[in-house]
Amino acid sequence: MSRWPGWRRLFGGEPLPAGFTGQLAAEERVLAVGTLADGAHLVVTSYGVWLPQGRRIGWHLVTKATWDGGALALVEAEEFDSADGVALLRDLPPRRLALTEPGTVPEIVHKRVTGSIRFRHHRELPGGGAWFVQRSVPGQDGLLLQVRADPGTDPASVRRVATEVAGKLREVRG
Repeated sequence: MSRWPGWRRLFGGEPLPAGFTGQLAAEERVLAVGTLADGAHLVVTSYGVWLPQGRRIGWHLVTKATWDGGALALVEAEEFDSADGVALLRDLPPRRLALTEPGTVPEIVHKRVTGSIRFRHHRELPGGGAWFVQRSVPGQDGLLLQVRADPGTDPASVRRVATEVAGKLREVRG
């Protein structure tokens, strides 16, 4: 064991666990590995969270992540539509991942999720409201604008306001 815990980061990050089936991007670094109750692994990288099934959830699609009672609860969003270049999202059911050996997974997940958010604003709309969030996407230039409506919000209102916001952003960028 090294006396300086940052050495792994300097020389490429944590090693991948045996049996990892995902394919990391060229610039993607392993930041932490946690062991799940069933012996499988959760791999946290600079690009997102790799589930044991070999599927990565990008940081820009993690709506919420909480650590409680030895489990990481992740809420993943999916893009179901777009309005003039703005991604319209909806949340999938929460996924609870019990970790017997979490290591630094909870801290790094929290840091990465919050770090991907550059701006967020909630706007009241007919039937509810919507979150407008600008996020960075690892490996891509620029920011992504996402809109996630509250339950019961009028979809036509969400689409209309998302289109207006996209137009205003284009004007500002010039």
